[in-house]
Amino acid sequence: MEPYIKCAECGPPPFFLCLQCFTRGFEYKKHQSDHTYEIMTSDFPVLDPSWTAQEEMALLEAVMDCGFGNWQDVANQMCTKTKEECEKHYMKHFINNPLFASTLLNLKQAEEAKTADTAIPFQSTDDPPRPTFDSLLSRDMAGYMPARADFIEEFDNYAEWDLRDIDFVEDDSDILHALKMAVVDIYHSRLKERQRRKKIIRDHGLINLRKFQCARTYDHLKKTREEERLKRTMLSEVLQYIQDSSACQQWLRRQADIDSGLSPSVPMASNSGRRSAPPLNLTGLPGTEKLNEKEKELCQMVRLVPGAYLEYKSALLNECNKQGGLRLAQARALIKIDVNKTRKIYDFLIREGYITKA
Repeated sequence: MEPYIKCAECGPPPFFLCLQCFTRGFEYKKHQSDHTYEIMTSDFPVLDPSWTAQEEMALLEAVMDCGFGNWQDVANQMCTKTKEECEKHYMKHFINNPLFASTLLNLKQAEEAKTADTAIPFQSTDDPPRPTFDSLLSRDMAGYMPARADFIEEFDNYAEWDLRDIDFVEDDSDILHALKMAVVDIYHSRLKERQRRKKIIRDHGLINLRKFQCARTYDHLKKTREEERLKRTMLSEVLQYIQDSSACQQWLRRQADIDSGLSPSVPMASNSGRRSAPPLNLTGLPGTEKLNEKEKELCQMVRLVPGAYLEYKSALLNECNKQGGLRLAQARALIKIDVNKTRKIYDFLIREGYITKA
């Protein structure tokens, strides 16, 4: 029973004494009465001045035995605290405590670092891989946990909270008992809806990443088709200007600029009758002094004011640093402007080495 005495010189294993033996100077084997010692007790506060360490341990054991949310049963098992005190203390110090949250995050990151390079093979007919909590793969799978066949955050995630204060006792009136049963029935209907939605996800394989990996093949084929289309467009331009030597020379110089990564120095005349907008004059525009020559040329051709370009550039750089790379689709989601302008900005930043492709 606490408090008791622990010899600071004996051990391992540790040598313990009750207070009665300690006061009589009890000696046993290597233990002598003049050894230094420690007084062992849990009757001291840890997280809250009104909660002793012994009560903290009793609370954790009660929550483990009775289940999270069953605060009345937890309080009954503890005997020293009320239902409200147990709930408030547990939520404050064990759920919403930033110290514990950061510790769990560090443990999670350390575990992810150990398995970062480990492949997780699985067949298309098997369960998906089992990623660690809040990892990139877990977020891609919407927090699905195959071992439990549920999600970290379920549909109608707080349905159980409506039951946390319900306690069936023998002296309930018939009406009160009927009301409590009605609440339980409503909760069961919400559970059925949750299961129905999960069944749809399972039946259609929406959590199986293997089924969605064909998107990469589609993107590759789409890129190949775009390259073929550009080649056909180039051929049509050649045929268009081949009869005119001057126009042909202009076209060749334009293609040479494009191949070298520069903006075309010689705009081609269009037979459609439409006139392209002239380059933007950057004189006197705020932010021009922060641009290098290539960035100024880009802003002129795209007709984008320097301030806006710098803002878009900063957003793309930050996202690229977070993700380790950036796709064009992500750039378009960040920059809500004309998609052709976004493509030119994205290609320019890739070409100049500011960002990298994902």
